[in-house]
Amino acid sequence: MNLRVWGAVVAALAVGGALTIVTSPSANARPEFAAQTGRPCGACHQNPSGSGPLKALGAAFKANGNKLPEKKK
Repeated sequence: MNLRVWGAVVAALAVGGALTIVTSPSANARPEFAAQTGRPCGACHQNPSGSGPLKALGAAFKANGNKLPEKKK
């Protein structure tokens, strides 16, 4: 490959990488969910500070329209 082709490949990768970063969706974790439920972020998230993967309760909260699921009687 000549220098012109390498330049085009590098430019395409740079543009693709920039577009990936710019168009990535933001996280949906919100501190108001903790305030709404009265529970700490770590109740729903594996990370106690509230980011990252969800625990079972967090997944149920998300699936239930961001409301705590009803307790089974």
